[in-house]
Amino acid sequence: MQNKLKHLRKILSEMGSVLIAYSGGTDSSFLVKVAQEELGDKVLTVTALSKIYPIVEFEQAQKIIKGLGIRNITVSSEELLKEEFIFNPKGRCYICKKELFYKLKKIAQENNINYIADGSNHDDLKEYRPGRRALRELKIRSPLQEAHLSKNDIRILSKEMGLSNWDKPSDSCLVTRIPYGEKITAEKLKNIEEAEKFIHNLGAKQVRVRCHNKLARIEVEEKDINLLSMEDSRKKIIDKFKELGFIHITLDLQGYKTGSMDMEKDEK
Repeated sequence: MQNKLKHLRKILSEMGSVLIAYSGGTDSSFLVKVAQEELGDKVLTVTALSKIYPIVEFEQAQKIIKGLGIRNITVSSEELLKEEFIFNPKGRCYICKKELFYKLKKIAQENNINYIADGSNHDDLKEYRPGRRALRELKIRSPLQEAHLSKNDIRILSKEMGLSNWDKPSDSCLVTRIPYGEKITAEKLKNIEEAEKFIHNLGAKQVRVRCHNKLARIEVEEKDINLLSMEDSRKKIIDKFKELGFIHITLDLQGYKTGSMDMEKDEK
């Protein structure tokens, strides 16, 4: 693991200057921290403000980056203005990434920064990620992948470095809760965000509320399934989800699964 960290430091040092797409997650925070140690004020971070991300994630990202003392710019990402995106094709991630990183390229040019980087780790290569095509086309670097750093490596090293979000649960944009082909709307995204926030507040750490039109399918870690099945919790969930417009509310007995919507598509 230390050899991988050395490799990462070498990669970043050779970049000279870098703009990092910063989400506030464990991976991008770790990348920013190491880049700061290697490049000092030659690091610029950019955070996207968009309806496809929970607002609490944006607020947490701002708090962390302020604590690290690194320059940060906020950009508005306008995926919901693109008709090709809202009709939710399987390549929606490509459309989204291209929209965002095109803006980041302009910012990098305006600030005379050599490279743009994202926080993709080596484990991400095992998953379906159509957005990688946009990164290749726009020549975006993924230093954590280049250094072969896994999610577990990053968590361990982040904890050693004292990063407060070293054990933050993995997250993804709210659109990943909607099946391909089902239209994406701002209202639907807001309802998913509110539903997940409610389940978090009941005590579940890792949560996905998959939205199948008016049916909500709740995924939590197996250890939290009993928590949500208790009579008091169940009644609270039903009342809240009905208020949000869901007609049917289900708890997935298989528990939380990353990329479960992709698996559903493949099984059809």
